[in-house]
Amino acid sequence: MRRPVESKQYTSRELATPAAQFDVRLPVGRTGQCWDNALAESFFSALKNELDDSRPWPSRAAARTATFEWIESWYNLHRLHSSLGYRSPAEYETALAA
Repeated sequence: MRRPVESKQYTSRELATPAAQFDVRLPVGRTGQCWDNALAESFFSALKNELDDSRPWPSRAAARTATFEWIESWYNLHRLHSSLGYRSPAEYETALAA
């Protein structure tokens, strides 16, 4: 039986040990500070919703390739970001360089 998820889940030794074994880096913020990872959580939410994570990937390489293509062909070029004044990263960098 699974225990309920506690608010300390990302700082617990139970999670840190297997994460280290699989070379997974955990967030470094303190427990209960939701804004620490807000940007990353927003990105991964968009990735999961727009890349259709409900289907199984045939391999890790296929998932990695699809993720790279999504980031480079959609997320960085076309997707509007509120933190960039509702411009895409490409538009923002072009304006910054000018």
